Amino acid sequence: MKSKKKLIIYILIVAIIIAGIAVTIISGFNFDLRYEDAKRIELGIGSKINEDEIRQIAKEVLGENTEIVLQKIEVFEDAVSIMAKDITEEQRDNIVSKVNEKYGIDLTTDDVPIITVAHTRGRDIIKPYVVPFSIATLIILVFMMIRYYKLGSLNVLAKTLGLVILMQVVLFSIMAITRIPIGRLTVPLVLTVYILTLIGCTSYFEKGLESKMEESEA
Repeated sequence: MKSKKKLIIYILIVAIIIAGIAVTIISGFNFDLRYEDAKRIELGIGSKINEDEIRQIAKEVLGENTEIVLQKIEVFEDAVSIMAKDITEEQRDNIVSKVNEKYGIDLTTDDVPIITVAHTRGRDIIKPYVVPFSIATLIILVFMMIRYYKLGSLNVLAKTLGLVILMQVVLFSIMAITRIPIGRLTVPLVLTVYILTLIGCTSYFEKGLESKMEESEA
């Protein structure tokens, strides 16, 4: 019965990975707007900004269903950037006009150029984490090889490293299939799966070590 459940799990994992690879080849990963090709405008209003008011204006002009990233960009919270997949000159002009009317200011379209934001590659997102992640993994693997040497250090190394890699591949396959965006939550999600995988490995090896000790005492 256990072997049948394991077989089903293995088949499911393989199916997820194959589907993930296929989706990635066909459509690529789905990136958060902050990391996609986009357009941005920056509005210097000169007084404290109400984000909800600016967002409402942007939605009225760009469309209610348009994904928008709105962010205050000055220390005194008197300027804001609006980012969307596309912003035309006409839409920019309408936003400037509505902001002028709302805040009683006199911005011109020359003051608000449309800035093209280039796509951020996935490797550039994870690059700052590669070295610390690798060092932490190396330390953990060495510790586990020493801690569970009675189970075979190379065996422990192979299983731990293999499972860590496998679970990350499964995670990104699921993200590709479900179109979960690559963005600010990606690294925390990767770390969560990473930690849970190590906890699972530790639990598995602890049970194996206990069984080994019981056999030697018998």
